[in-house]
Amino acid sequence: MGVLRAGLCPGLTPDTVLQLRSRGISTVVDLVSADLEAVAQKCGLSYKALVALRRVLLAQFSAFPLNGADLYEELKTSTAILSTGIGSLDKLLDAGLYTGEVTEIVGGPGSGKTQVCLCVAANVAYGLQQNVVYIDSTGGLTASRILQLLQARTPDEEVQAGALQRIQVVRAFDIFQMLDVLQDCRGTLSQQVTNHMTRDRDSGELKPALGRSWSFVPSTRILLDIDEGTRASGSWRRACLTKSPRLPTGFQEMVDIGTWGPPEQSPASQGDQI
Repeated sequence: MGVLRAGLCPGLTPDTVLQLRSRGISTVVDLVSADLEAVAQKCGLSYKALVALRRVLLAQFSAFPLNGADLYEELKTSTAILSTGIGSLDKLLDAGLYTGEVTEIVGGPGSGKTQVCLCVAANVAYGLQQNVVYIDSTGGLTASRILQLLQARTPDEEVQAGALQRIQVVRAFDIFQMLDVLQDCRGTLSQQVTNHMTRDRDSGELKPALGRSWSFVPSTRILLDIDEGTRASGSWRRACLTKSPRLPTGFQEMVDIGTWGPPEQSPASQGDQI
């Protein structure tokens, strides 16, 4: 689903995007399936311009058929496996994060979701020397925290600075900003997604918080939980594979999220440990 934004195609100006969104048309699907005469009247836009816009968008976003050989070659050239930097987590993920897939990490407060994402970002930027886009939806990510992780691996300030420059932080505080960022990254970056936990109203069991429709999106899901037996150590978590296209679900590994340095402690998690 392409999100309508200025510059997506010729003729799609910021004013046009705002006028369309004001009438509930925010994606390519919304526009190509709409009654353009009614849209033109409600938004005060040219019907002829909307028809031309729809024609361009259809050409740009329509799927073209591929034969099996072409699809296999595309898969080989577009798939890579990225290490998380945490050995036991890589084992649970069948060697690491697979590009072209959505890998979801879920868990309650203090379970280590942010720490794992920071470790992945630091490892890709420092160990693999690749670029990273970190989408921060809470405003809690700071360069100083990533620097601490890098300092745990190398004392060389130039190497630290180089890794930091390869990590781009984008803050997205609403769904439109998030979709715009993902659209910009489409086809070039793997997607790592973290999700909070909520408790089922009927059964009382913990489940990912984004709802049933989202549950079908991730290819792989990891559940992080604080292990009661190792609570005093602070950085150990139990990671359970709850969804995977390659490995049987239910596999568990004890993961040290402090591999790249001690995890940042929130007031809630500090109180839990005491």
